[in-house]
Amino acid sequence: MKPLTDLSRSDASVPSREHSLGLADLPLWVDAWVSALHMDAAPQDGDVLLRLLEIGFLPGEPVRVVARAFPAGDPLAVRVGRTTFALRRREAALVRVSTTAPVGEVAA
Repeated sequence: MKPLTDLSRSDASVPSREHSLGLADLPLWVDAWVSALHMDAAPQDGDVLLRLLEIGFLPGEPVRVVARAFPAGDPLAVRVGRTTFALRRREAALVRVSTTAPVGEVAA
């Protein structure tokens, strides 16, 4: 596996026909797919980006926000694949998503 610092944007993105948005901004229960990670984030976010990759936030992976804490919406409960994680809004903002299925994917 390449070190995180060696990942180029092309390694961490899936082409989509739609402008991507941050996972933190995705409405509840909307089907989406990971399109990229915000690789030009601040240097202190490197460990967070690596953790997101390790737990499954990979390009093309299905994702949805299933809950938000009340009242501020932080943290979020996010389902990626078949697993649910709690992410802070700041962490979720590093994940770019698209509501358009990647090429070769069929929406369920």
